[in-house]
Amino acid sequence: MNVSMWAKAVSVIPRVSKEEWQGLDVVSRWLIATRSAVLVMTLISATIAGLLAARDGAFGWLLWLMVTVGLLFAHATNNLVNDLTDHLKGVDKDNYFRSQYGPQPLEHGLMTRAQAVLYIAVTGLIALGAGLALVSMRGEATLALLATGCFFVLFYTWPLKYIGMGEVAVILVWGPLMVGGGYYVITGHLSTPVILASLPVALASTTVLFGKHIDKLDADAAKGIRTMPVLLGERNARYVTIGMLTLQYVLVAALVASGYLSWLLFAVVGAFPWYRLALRAYAQPRPKAPPPEYPPNIWPLWYSAFAFKHTRRFGGLFLLGLTADLLARKLGLL
Repeated sequence: MNVSMWAKAVSVIPRVSKEEWQGLDVVSRWLIATRSAVLVMTLISATIAGLLAARDGAFGWLLWLMVTVGLLFAHATNNLVNDLTDHLKGVDKDNYFRSQYGPQPLEHGLMTRAQAVLYIAVTGLIALGAGLALVSMRGEATLALLATGCFFVLFYTWPLKYIGMGEVAVILVWGPLMVGGGYYVITGHLSTPVILASLPVALASTTVLFGKHIDKLDADAAKGIRTMPVLLGERNARYVTIGMLTLQYVLVAALVASGYLSWLLFAVVGAFPWYRLALRAYAQPRPKAPPPEYPPNIWPLWYSAFAFKHTRRFGGLFLLGLTADLLARKLGLL
């Protein structure tokens, strides 16, 4: 059991040699193979669903835990499926972008195809088990949500990513599906305001994907992977990302002005330092090499690294604001 590696794997995507991999426990291997550092985006969405349910007096711990486990393992399954699909299609060969910023277990010989399929099966069955349990408790509408989630897990890498729909899928999944759907499963009813409140964090998650796809735009284009940035072109994709970064704050302000969220959600302005750094990065073409002061072991990630840092800060502060909003309402202060 390597707790220090667990902590490292959920904060960054560690680079490990084959010898180091062989010395790791199964949990460490799973955390690295699933790129668990990015699962925080899913945890944020699931927690938002729970907080909004609690604010409306309809929170249930068991339901929320099952929703959260299901969503986290579904996201992990998707990451594993991504790597297996890209490996089988030959996308990650020849030092392709994905193989540079972190271990691609199949391409780097850390696991066999059979082992990858086993990881996918176990992880996917945990997600599916949580989903089916929720269906038995909540009925047909939850089954529709489960089926939609399965579709995105299985078909994001191909064909959605190949036809410029991967980014659209992320907005739908991390917003309306995870937050709106999670809220429904917990409370038993749908809510349009909840779906609207999900959009700032959905956009935050999408900026990370947009950034990664801009970082590897040339490599994707050469391999026939037509992500949205490939279709838009590098310059336009950078400006679209700037627009999404800005729209996150605009939406929070609009939700506060509407009265659905309180002024406590302005806690997100604490993410402004990373917002400014991200704007500065996205306003310029990608450098040919990392600047001397750039943190080690992150390159060739550039745009996505700035977006990811901003997303973690923005999402955390959004949760902080929602928690304060919930407590203030329970105490009769709002």
